[in-house]
Amino acid sequence: MNGILDILIDIASTPAILVALIAVLGSVLQKKSTTDIVKGGVKTFVGFLVVTAGAGVIVGALAPFGEMFKVAFNMQGVIPNNEAIVAVALEQYGTSTALIMLSGMIFNILIARFTKFKYIFLTGHHTLYMACMVAVIMSVAGFTSVSLILLGGLVLGIIMSISPALVQRYMVELTGNDSVALGHFSAVSYALSGYVGKLVGDKKKSTEDINFPKSLGFLRDSTVSIAITMTAIYTTVALFAGPAYIQENLSGGTNYLIFSLQQSGSFAAGVFVILAGVRLILNEIVPAFKGISDKLVPNAKPALDCPIVFPYAPNAVLIGFFSSFVGGLVSMVIMIFTGGVIILPGVVPHFFLGATAGVIGNSSGGLRGAIAGSFLQGMLISFLPLFLLPVLGELGFAGSTFSDADFATSGIILGSLANMGGKTAIMIGIAVVIAIMLALTALDKSKKAVTAE
Repeated sequence: MNGILDILIDIASTPAILVALIAVLGSVLQKKSTTDIVKGGVKTFVGFLVVTAGAGVIVGALAPFGEMFKVAFNMQGVIPNNEAIVAVALEQYGTSTALIMLSGMIFNILIARFTKFKYIFLTGHHTLYMACMVAVIMSVAGFTSVSLILLGGLVLGIIMSISPALVQRYMVELTGNDSVALGHFSAVSYALSGYVGKLVGDKKKSTEDINFPKSLGFLRDSTVSIAITMTAIYTTVALFAGPAYIQENLSGGTNYLIFSLQQSGSFAAGVFVILAGVRLILNEIVPAFKGISDKLVPNAKPALDCPIVFPYAPNAVLIGFFSSFVGGLVSMVIMIFTGGVIILPGVVPHFFLGATAGVIGNSSGGLRGAIAGSFLQGMLISFLPLFLLPVLGELGFAGSTFSDADFATSGIILGSLANMGGKTAIMIGIAVVIAIMLALTALDKSKKAVTAE
């Protein structure tokens, strides 16, 4: 039994396999030929591996940058990191995390089937991280065995359904259709970026329409502009960190300028690989999902990882990253002057979240929207973890915290309920949210009925 459970957990937490199986299921339900079924499944599988490989290259290129930044400016504090806190928590809550993750995926499908929230969340690693946080908070609140698995899974399923809905209006605006959703647990910050972009921006002046002088025409190529920009940033921080530190601790003896150039080029290569993988996935998963929508969950939308939006505005990816990072720096300065815990800007979350916020902000408000939206997003993901720390601190994880906005938002709400009224408060909170979702579904059906008449 444990062997089968382990296999199911491995499949559920491996996005490439999970999404490939979804693509195969969709093709089977559409009664496609064996050739098309195999081709669609393999292409989706490979596409996700390509995206994962690109993300790995980016993370590898940014890791030394984070170390250089701390040394260059002599900063100590908490760096939000999902992987770090989950690694610690899984040692004690591994089994309950796995079971909550599986039940959460089932509840996500049921919610999509019977409510207006038609989103199937397919980002496996984020599902695992959220399941872990839910397992920790609800275990400490007093839930055990069956109640922990079922109610924890229901909480996870609710979050998996609501998160994509928060940003879907901006996804429709970005993609021009309602066929794909964003499955990444920072929807609160992306929705903020979209709202701010619409408030202060101008859609007619897109990041992709930036006019470079003819002599700088090569900067129109996103790969070239990313590589050159990152080289300038990397080299500047390297100079502040000091050549000796870099060559002794990071580069393995390689000259610090050559090392900076290599890392910057690797970063640009990672972005290029991600864009290629995303195109491969979209060509297969969206048509395949039609079969699932028609047969199992009418009008269901796949909610996919954040790099899915990068090809729509490559310039906004870079602009969003830098604006978000600046927002993190400003937040850090505020925390220094106000005293207490300092949240250091994590380069990796500021890239992936900031880039996504930049694309969303650009779709709703052009260049100004991308800059303002991702900047405020950067501040939000700096201060939310600060407020989450007391909740996790009581659980023994004060040295680390989650980086993305939805983790912080969900954790603060769930942890606050647990602190106020324990199990009873959490169950009441779950019931209230389910009631609201059902009420919104009934209202939506009523509006559609009136429109049809």
